[in-house]
Amino acid sequence: MSIAYRSNQQQLQAWLSSTAGQYLQAKEQVLYDQAVVDLFGFNALQMGCAQMNLLRNSRIPNRFVASEFATDTANYQLSCSDDFLPFADMSIDLLLLPHRLEFSERPHQTLREAARVMMPDGHLVISGFNRLSLWGVTAGFKKKVSNQLSYPWNGKFIGLTRLKDWLALLGFEVVSVEMCCHIPPFEQPSWQKRFSFFDKISSRRCAMLGGVYFIVAKKRVVGMMPIKPNWKRSPLKSTLIPSPTQSKPTQKNLLKQSGKEN
Repeated sequence: MSIAYRSNQQQLQAWLSSTAGQYLQAKEQVLYDQAVVDLFGFNALQMGCAQMNLLRNSRIPNRFVASEFATDTANYQLSCSDDFLPFADMSIDLLLLPHRLEFSERPHQTLREAARVMMPDGHLVISGFNRLSLWGVTAGFKKKVSNQLSYPWNGKFIGLTRLKDWLALLGFEVVSVEMCCHIPPFEQPSWQKRFSFFDKISSRRCAMLGGVYFIVAKKRVVGMMPIKPNWKRSPLKSTLIPSPTQSKPTQKNLLKQSGKEN
């Protein structure tokens, strides 16, 4: 548990109430709602961002939200670190990491823990800030002009291509990638309204320049093949009742054969 991480959580709460923060919440909530509704299993975990109920559309019976701080019990059910999850191997069917990697002290370890606790064919959903966007340019500019940055500009944005490589090394197959938040991160509502057309134009012509990427990945385990019934094969015969290989002669046939011999 680090002081910097705790400060990020406090800044996150304040930023989500801002104009850019509310815009991000609205766009990401739609993507999470669409993604989790068709993912099934027994256990689902959302790590962080409890201000957003990202599992509200999930039909998985056991749903949990985790934080690193026990003081956040109003919105969280668990208190744990994302780079050392207190779960058994292959016990989670759905894991959400909303903006966790760019603010994690050890993002590689966070992904390794995700791979460890997830069931085979389980799903990992990640949202993160795109470096190749106006949001990424804003973060780079702010880092050059100021040494004291607040959320989200103090995070280490991870490129989409690099993140795909990390997932592939850990045995994840990327199922889908979507982009959102094409409007620049304006803090003034008037400017955001003026550039509202960016969402339509940019999503069609240059979708990969969205401010946030949204990844759905599936855990694949080498050597594990699901056994499916072969309905075309003939049903198994019971070994308890022997089937005759040839018909036995009846009493009538035996009398006929004896009469012919006489």
